[in-house]
Amino acid sequence: MDRQDSWTDSPRSGRGISTPRSPEAKLGLRVEDLWDIQQPQLSPSEKLNSCFESIPVSSFPINPSFQVIEINSDSSLADAVQILSRHKLLSAIVRNVEAPEDASWIDRYNGIVELQGIVVWLLHQSEVTALKMRPTAMAGANGENGSSAPEAVASMGGSFFETLTSSDFYKTTKVQDISGSFRWAPFLALQKSDTFLTMLLLLSKYKMKSLPVVDLGEGNIDNIITQSSVVHMLAECVGLHWFESWGTKKLKDLGLPIMKPHKLIKVYEDEPVLKAFKLMREKRIGGLPVVECNGQKAIGNISVRDVQFLLAAPEIYKDYRSITTKSFLTAVRNHLKEQQEASPMLRGMITCRKDDTIKDVILKLDSEKIHRIYVVDADENLEGVISLRDIISKLVHEPRNYFGDFFDGVVPLPRNSSSV
Repeated sequence: MDRQDSWTDSPRSGRGISTPRSPEAKLGLRVEDLWDIQQPQLSPSEKLNSCFESIPVSSFPINPSFQVIEINSDSSLADAVQILSRHKLLSAIVRNVEAPEDASWIDRYNGIVELQGIVVWLLHQSEVTALKMRPTAMAGANGENGSSAPEAVASMGGSFFETLTSSDFYKTTKVQDISGSFRWAPFLALQKSDTFLTMLLLLSKYKMKSLPVVDLGEGNIDNIITQSSVVHMLAECVGLHWFESWGTKKLKDLGLPIMKPHKLIKVYEDEPVLKAFKLMREKRIGGLPVVECNGQKAIGNISVRDVQFLLAAPEIYKDYRSITTKSFLTAVRNHLKEQQEASPMLRGMITCRKDDTIKDVILKLDSEKIHRIYVVDADENLEGVISLRDIISKLVHEPRNYFGDFFDGVVPLPRNSSSV
């Protein structure tokens, strides 16, 4: 599988390489020029590190549809969910409404609020309510016979979520009011002079999902770089020597998938859908497979992005006595078909094999616009999962003492930063 549409047919002078059509392909050619002048004794990984350390993040292409979506700190949770869902975003920057107009960017923004964080916080409140409404469930919460908290909410029926989203509690609680453990992702902005290597390490080892690029002089956010945009850039670089030297390696030769099959985080089709979202939050993962009750075959995937359907379209569950992962998938798929919305959820499971190359996987992820791909064996049994972060992590490595005091003042600290 090759990406031919990134390049024109006219050869580039003296190189035998076509002229790049896209900004991402042009950037790839810049890496190619740097690759060619690296010292021959360096390993391919060391060469890539050196190339990416030489390119500032200000060079990263800006998406033509890019816009900074801000949520005011005094917005209600209901308004915040609607804004995120309308713009198909998982998170947004929170603007401090009490900051003066001429405030610096660090005072202007409170942080980043995540859709998943809002939902998990609301569901936590809902579990407390559900347990109080079901005395036998309280026994289960205490380790006796009864239901767990997610099961207690699930057993309340599909109308429970419709009731929740019409409540005054949901409509009046403000974003700034939920400042406990469920709210912020680390707000870590890059300066325009920071390098690609810094950006790639933050998106991989340090598990950042997106990185604002700030113009300190103007105090504006010029770009937001995501894991998806980096993988799209890589897909546009197919055919270049530096990419092919890495991209033609098989997954198994790169140690992918990282997680062993018996440690794969999954949910079964008869389990409450709330368990899936709680696992994603607890394990800090972006999605997980829904597996048959009596086997290892996946029937679907639930991602963080799908959490919006619990609050943005609660009416689609009202006919269900309980919301299991299977009924959630069925309800959302029917809703998407009725609304005639394109979605990866309607295309079934996207899979690969351990013998596929990382280039094959990058092209699949980019063309399908998905954040993870499941690895299966010859019998379609699950063997693992590969995320965008896993791919980026195999592109570069962190030099010793690279970040120094970079994380000083960042709250909360990114994952793994304590090891720096």
